[in-house]
Amino acid sequence: MSAPALSALNAPLLVLRVFSTEFAHLPAPALSVSTIFPDRLELSFHDDLPGFEAWRNALGILPSSVSYHEHSGGRTRVLTAEADYAGARVHLIGFARIPVRDESRSRQETAR
Repeated sequence: MSAPALSALNAPLLVLRVFSTEFAHLPAPALSVSTIFPDRLELSFHDDLPGFEAWRNALGILPSSVSYHEHSGGRTRVLTAEADYAGARVHLIGFARIPVRDESRSRQETAR
């Protein structure tokens, strides 16, 4: 079995080119394009939820369309959203640490 040609990724690569001019002022995400999902461009933000929000807003994705999940036993919050843009599916994903609650302080405060 042969690998798909680079042309199979035309849709997300074209969108990336459009984004580089239209949204050059926005925070730079980590980018992913794959032959597994040839029509998808993934923009991921690590410890940068404001960057995620800036792109969500620029792409016109409603806040109510954002999904919230937690990973790593509740230590990482994950926001995801998707939109179609110029023939490609744009997948936004934002990761942020959830601050660890100080158990010793909480016990002291409740003892008062």
